Amino acid sequence: MEWYPLRLSTPVKQHVFGGRAIAEALGRSGLPGGRVAETWEVSDVDGEVGVVVDGPLAGTALRDLVREHPGELVGPGWSGSRFPILTKLIDGASALPVHVHADDAAARELEGAENGKTEAWHVLAAEPGATALAGVRADVGPERLREALLAQDFDAVLERFPVAAGDTVYVPGGTVHSFGPGTLVYEIEQTSDTQQHAMPYEMADGSPVPDERRRENVEALLREARLDARATITDATVPADEDGVRRAVCCEGPYFVLHRWRCAHPVRVRREFSTAQVLTNVGPAPVTVRAEGFHGELARASTFLLPAALGGVEVEGELDVLWGHLPA
Repeated sequence: MEWYPLRLSTPVKQHVFGGRAIAEALGRSGLPGGRVAETWEVSDVDGEVGVVVDGPLAGTALRDLVREHPGELVGPGWSGSRFPILTKLIDGASALPVHVHADDAAARELEGAENGKTEAWHVLAAEPGATALAGVRADVGPERLREALLAQDFDAVLERFPVAAGDTVYVPGGTVHSFGPGTLVYEIEQTSDTQQHAMPYEMADGSPVPDERRRENVEALLREARLDARATITDATVPADEDGVRRAVCCEGPYFVLHRWRCAHPVRVRREFSTAQVLTNVGPAPVTVRAEGFHGELARASTFLLPAALGGVEVEGELDVLWGHLPA
C-alpha cells in the first residue's frame, strides 16, 4: 500500500443552531445554502462514514481502511472496529441544545455502544460575551436537575463560563453541556453519536417534541449524566519558537490530543508522527502539504487524514493548522 494524505467526504448537518460562519468566516467552499451547523471532517460514525474522494483509494470507506490496515492507518499495534477520533467544525450561531454524551461505562450499559464520547471544543471565534454551559453545579441533585431541565432554567443548575477565541474546553463524557450563541469551534472527540438532550424542539428542524417524549428524553439524560463531571479550560497562548511558529498543545487526554500551529509569515515546517493525524487548515489561506511522492494543497477549512505509515509530512504557507491524534 502506497499511502498518501487522504481527503474524505464530509457529512454536513443543517441543524437549527447553525449559521454561515463555516463558509463566510472560515472560507469553506462547496457548502449548501442556508444554515450550516456542522461539517464532520473525519467521521467513522455509523451512517456517516467518510469516503476517500481522490487518489488511488478514491471511493474507499474509512471503515474499510481501518479494518483492513489498522496498523498502517491508525498506528502500529492499534486494533479496533472504527477510526477512533471524530472531528467537526461547528457553528454555534445560536445556542446548542443542552445535552449529554454518555461516558464509556454508561454507553456500554445503556446504549449498547462500544464507547461513549468525551470531547473538546477549540474556540476559533467568539462574539463578545460568548459563554458555554458545562457541568452540574455542586449543590444540585438529580431531582432539582430534572425540574430545571424541564423548566429550561439551565442557569439555575449548570455552570456557565465565558469563552474566547483560543480557548479549549475539555468535556468528559457524562458532562451536561451546551455552547453558543456566537461561537465557532473545532471539535475533537471519541467516535460516537450517542446523545440525550433536554430541549422541547428537534435539533434538525426545530419542530416541537411532544411533552411525554420530552420527559422521557430528560429521564434518559439523567441516567447518563455524571453530576460530578467537570469541564476544564485552557488557552493556546504560547511564545513562538525560533522559526516563528507558535506550537500550542490545546488539550491532552486518554482519547485524543490536539495541537495548534500558527505563523503569520510563510514558513515550511515538518512534523514527524507514528499515529494517524487529522490535519485541519483553519487559517486565512491554503497551505501546501508534502509527503513522499505527494504534493497537494489543503484549502481553507479543509482536512487531511494523514495515515500513520507516512511517518511525517511538511506543511508550507502562512500557517494556522490543527493537528488531532491519539495519545502516544
